[in-house]
Amino acid sequence: MRTVVGVLRGGPSSEYDVSLKSGAAILEALDKNKYEARDLFIGRDGQWHLHGAPVLPEKALRGIDVAFNVIHGEYGEDGQLQRILDAVAVPYTGSDAFASSLAFNKHSTKELVSKLGIKTAHAVLLDKEMMGDVEKTAFELFRSFPHPAIVKPAIGGSSVGATIVHTFHDLEPALHKAFTISPKILIEEFIRGKEATVGVIENFRDEKTYALLPVEIVPPKKHGFFSYDAKYSGETIERVPGNFTSDEKDQLMQHAREVHEAMGLSHYSRSDFIVSKRGVYFLEVNNAAGVGMTQESLFPKAVAAVGSTLTDFLTHIVELARRGQRGYSASL
Repeated sequence: MRTVVGVLRGGPSSEYDVSLKSGAAILEALDKNKYEARDLFIGRDGQWHLHGAPVLPEKALRGIDVAFNVIHGEYGEDGQLQRILDAVAVPYTGSDAFASSLAFNKHSTKELVSKLGIKTAHAVLLDKEMMGDVEKTAFELFRSFPHPAIVKPAIGGSSVGATIVHTFHDLEPALHKAFTISPKILIEEFIRGKEATVGVIENFRDEKTYALLPVEIVPPKKHGFFSYDAKYSGETIERVPGNFTSDEKDQLMQHAREVHEAMGLSHYSRSDFIVSKRGVYFLEVNNAAGVGMTQESLFPKAVAAVGSTLTDFLTHIVELARRGQRGYSASL
């Protein structure tokens, strides 16, 4: 008898379209001999659907053996969906509610990772409720903070709402843009260097946390960094494996393992870094729900680079979830 896998895709975040594509890729790649795949669609309004009809979550999840969560961004990555799945006792892929909400908060993640001795960029947290005049705040920040800087939402994923600031005139609109995404934002030192991302898979090839080969990301010059537009424009160059020295590669892979374990993440994750002249800097981590599975996505390319297939990877993750295996608790 085949295991019934419900693929959760869509959702209310700005990453809705990418989530649909990731879900479609998973529905296509799941091993049809082992699994019966069901498309569990969640609309932009948060409404669940089954066979095209609106239903309550508990009805959509009836008869599901494992939920494969690829709801990117808000709702799928921040712990909300995980709590729903826990309430109806349906096993699911990826991290639990606590670890998901922790990873979705860039500021909390930076604080935890810095305690591991991993370099992170200097940053200031701004709270919209605590701010007075935005123009005055922008002026004070520009005077006191190294620039260029990057302004980004403290809560969120996929670089949505992030802007590089070179001049004072760039800063105020960048603050407003980030505040439309999140009530708390980060002003972060912009580290120049090679962008890298490293995937981690649990209990893979006889390793508790197996690090995939680092991927080097070369975004188009017009974007300046791996922004949301650069991610999905098709213009970014991705080198798998990346052009890193042996020491840089080892450090990237070790840091990705350390972050996954310390954050209490489960099944798989992807950590982003900058390799600069000053060393390797951690940027952020994507827990499983935020890891794209489209043709343009980095994780499937990294899986292929170590001689595996997307189908085999999905089978491995579904089986981890089905057995209820979660590897770590957050080290707070």
